Amino acid sequence: MSLLTTLARLEAVRAGRARPLATVRHRHLSERPMVLVPLTTAGEAGAPLGALVGTDPAEPRLLVVPQPRDRDLRWTFLADLADVILPYLDGYADDVEYVERTETDPDTGAKTKVAAELCLDAPQLIVPSRAGIEYVRLLGRSMRFRRTAEEDPENPYPAPTRVPLLGRWFTHLGERSRVPGASMLLSATELLARHWATGQSNLEDQHLGALLSWIAPPEGESGAEAALRAELARDREGQLLVPPAGPATDPAFDNKLLAPAMARYDAARAGGDPKAVGRAEAAVRELVAEQMRPTWRAVWQSLELLRALPAGERAEERWTRDRWSYTGHRDRVRAGEPPQPRRDDAVTAAQKLATRETEQVRLDAQEALDDPLVMAGRRLAGEAFAGEVTEVVMEWTESKRPSPRPLVTVATEDRPQLAEGGGKVFRSLEGRPQAAQFVRFEEDGRLVLRLLDKMGRGREPEPGSVPEKGDRVCWTLFEHDARGGPKLPDPEKTPWTHGGPPGSATAPPLPDAVTDEDIL
Repeated sequence: MSLLTTLARLEAVRAGRARPLATVRHRHLSERPMVLVPLTTAGEAGAPLGALVGTDPAEPRLLVVPQPRDRDLRWTFLADLADVILPYLDGYADDVEYVERTETDPDTGAKTKVAAELCLDAPQLIVPSRAGIEYVRLLGRSMRFRRTAEEDPENPYPAPTRVPLLGRWFTHLGERSRVPGASMLLSATELLARHWATGQSNLEDQHLGALLSWIAPPEGESGAEAALRAELARDREGQLLVPPAGPATDPAFDNKLLAPAMARYDAARAGGDPKAVGRAEAAVRELVAEQMRPTWRAVWQSLELLRALPAGERAEERWTRDRWSYTGHRDRVRAGEPPQPRRDDAVTAAQKLATRETEQVRLDAQEALDDPLVMAGRRLAGEAFAGEVTEVVMEWTESKRPSPRPLVTVATEDRPQLAEGGGKVFRSLEGRPQAAQFVRFEEDGRLVLRLLDKMGRGREPEPGSVPEKGDRVCWTLFEHDARGGPKLPDPEKTPWTHGGPPGSATAPPLPDAVTDEDIL
């Protein structure tokens, strides 16, 4: 936690409501996101109990498993879930544009430009909390390997064809959510916590009701009081006034309301009376719906709060990478490729890790460049400084074609972590990073920098490429874009130190053994 975030939390405690951590919205929000509020059954990891899902806040689709121990009812639930979500996911697949991409020949290394399809937009799934994201990943892992009746006629529990397909999409969304800055699968709590600081801990911020109580407390009540009531207040029957955002349920609800309702449903099924079964099922559905409706409203309230913030300038660039990710997975599905393996090979795992590290560096830099409040935190940490240009002295390189290398003196009250004798700093010049070399500290504390690039190819720098006396400029000690790591070998050339090529005698078996997580 940065010092600025700590100060914002202290301000929130004193003010009684959340304080902003950002002046812009750092994540892309779709005009038509799909919200998914899932619930699971207590006592069995991943067993679905119900879900509210849809793109219209006024008309959610309710899905309930009246008896989660019944596998047929589980598959019916997952098939119904696929019927709702797959059309939404496929709705973006055919609207495309053609863009130029640079591809490298793996044999010769020659680079050529080719026209490639890129979907104009991509789907976005919003869940209440981080636990909801992990549940989507778990569902994907559990569904994508299920055998259908066509593939395995002797399977006692065949899955509808659309269930493994939804599992592949859920797995892709879950993997994409691990990439910093990606927005195809987001949780409401993480979105809110990124943009507002509350007077409670990060763990307490995972409670959506408490988090919203700090951001928008009721009239005449402090955020702390409203959050405490959201977490602990119960009615006369001992039920929480604000049910958990899921996917786990409250034990008091399970024991006092849900278990008796399911017992009545089982008894009705055993009795064979269709009307009694219908009434018992309707009672279970209403109980589960009551648990999810407050969370459904809270997620849409969160999206309204976030839409009130202007979008960050570079958020759209990150969304374009999400569109490429969506387009690539669409192509793999349409090409009939097999589902994602349970465990990645060494090269694929290293590539994913390198991508996440690169995107984290890029995200940190872009958020600071988009948001003065985030940049203030980097300045406070000595990773950037802002100041007024007090002097500009033109100098040139000693070569046949001299290039401008002006010296810029900056007066600043910040304390950047610069050492005498070198170090590069950067500023944003029309969206591109301009580099400068730190030269020295003056006796009065001013900094002298030597500009290195982005001044044109002539002897005289292009207009606007050199700051003028009196300009106020912000410089960063971090680069504005992440550098790629070393090239990794092809999976077929995995060294023996990392298990050898996939399928070799030294490689671990793929896929790995079935675990409890694989079975709903």
